[in-house]
Amino acid sequence: MKADQLPGKAADILKQIRKNYKVKFEPLTVQGKELQILQVTDIEPLLAGKDPFKNTDDFPFWVKLWEASMMLAHTIGSLPVEPDSTLLELGAGLAAPGLVAAAMGHKVTLSDYEPIILDFQRVSAAASGLTGVDFKIIDWKKPPKMEQFNTIVGAEILFREEFFAPLLKILKTFLAPAGTIYLAHDMRRKSLNPFLQLAEKDFEIAFSTRKLTSAEETITVVVNRLRRRQ
Repeated sequence: MKADQLPGKAADILKQIRKNYKVKFEPLTVQGKELQILQVTDIEPLLAGKDPFKNTDDFPFWVKLWEASMMLAHTIGSLPVEPDSTLLELGAGLAAPGLVAAAMGHKVTLSDYEPIILDFQRVSAAASGLTGVDFKIIDWKKPPKMEQFNTIVGAEILFREEFFAPLLKILKTFLAPAGTIYLAHDMRRKSLNPFLQLAEKDFEIAFSTRKLTSAEETITVVVNRLRRRQ
């Protein structure tokens, strides 16, 4: 998609992005809804050989559309949509789950910690014909004031132990009383179980797994569902 085909400010945002990144739109179809996800086509210079499972401190997680994000997008796409249903995606990155949720009829807020990430999200939303999506910078240690959400989702967001307590506080604060949380991660993510052990004090936790196979490898994705303990 060319910049001049985008509505409103999204065209200008895309032009600015292309000054610093090689990008293209990749189609994503979930439950019959086709979206256009803006992705970095050459991530190697950004990754610089960093291993996301060994070095999490400065790995730019947002530049890759992770298998867990794809799995979560399909999970969210299969959920029933209640009237005025609200959904927050934390650490959304390229935001496939949140964009799918918006396409299905949820009122969606996409969030991350850098403006450039939200710019990618804005362009993808515009290219997918989605309106009414909110975009918000959220510092987990100093979150803004927000309403509560019926659903909170996140894919590959558990990577540093220092953020476990702030993330749990966000989940407890911003999840509606009868709400549900969906978290999706590669099973190799060593931080997953320690986080869930902390979370089980406040949440009932269920899980499902799915293997995704490509020419290079087979990856097992874990989707956890969390609901407040009664």
